[in-house]
Amino acid sequence: MPDIDHESEYNNRRRVPEHPAIMAHWAAASARVRSSVACELGQPYGPGPRHRYDLFGPANGAPDGPLVVYIHGGYWQRGDRADFSFTAEALVALGATVALPSYTLCPDASVAGITDEIRRFLTSLWERLRRRPVVVGHSAGGHLAAAMIATDWAQLGAPADLVRAGFAISGVFDLAPLIPTSLNEALRLTPEAAREASPLLWPPPSADRTFVAAVGDAESAEFLRQSREIVAAWSAAGLDAECMLVPGANHFTVVNELTRPDSPMIQRILHL
Repeated sequence: MPDIDHESEYNNRRRVPEHPAIMAHWAAASARVRSSVACELGQPYGPGPRHRYDLFGPANGAPDGPLVVYIHGGYWQRGDRADFSFTAEALVALGATVALPSYTLCPDASVAGITDEIRRFLTSLWERLRRRPVVVGHSAGGHLAAAMIATDWAQLGAPADLVRAGFAISGVFDLAPLIPTSLNEALRLTPEAAREASPLLWPPPSADRTFVAAVGDAESAEFLRQSREIVAAWSAAGLDAECMLVPGANHFTVVNELTRPDSPMIQRILHL
């Protein structure tokens, strides 16, 4: 077997040179959504400057509608919730409440520390809303969505089944392949830290959980492998787990599925 070029496989900004235009479109759409959809911005969940979340919801409140959490990507070292407000619009139009958190970025935090921050956020959201979320995340957020499914919530003072369903878009679930890449300049992963932060290597979640790993079929072989491997491992452990391939989508355009109310991605999230 030839050696894998991990830099080529995992550096998505190099793989998709048009990513600046895609992200500029997202930023414009997000600004519009923040000014046009009912929202509460900058809600605190902890003491840190990035321990904030935005909450979007239908104008009528819809207290019994679905609660969706969207966790942004950026390899745990870039991005902010405000860049991804656009992901809430179609879901809110279909009756969902959508919460988007920010979190401390690497190298100011470790990946394990970021995982703990998202746990803190979800616990805070539960204390406020008393509703169980479907946790959705893209890229690094996909990793975090998987980590939330595999968390023992009872040890954190929350219901043991706080997160019953997760939807990871283009996630990385075994972090060791990132160590030899330029991405690790900020992540500072050692083999031990990578193993500690990899949901694929943790004890599988409870068998009553549901997990979807979505990935664009134009993404790298490694991203396809990562999604298939976690689904295979967790299915073998008894979870309802599936891999969803998005035709023609790369690591960035796959997120655009969240803007189409009739997309299989949105329909599956609402079903969860």
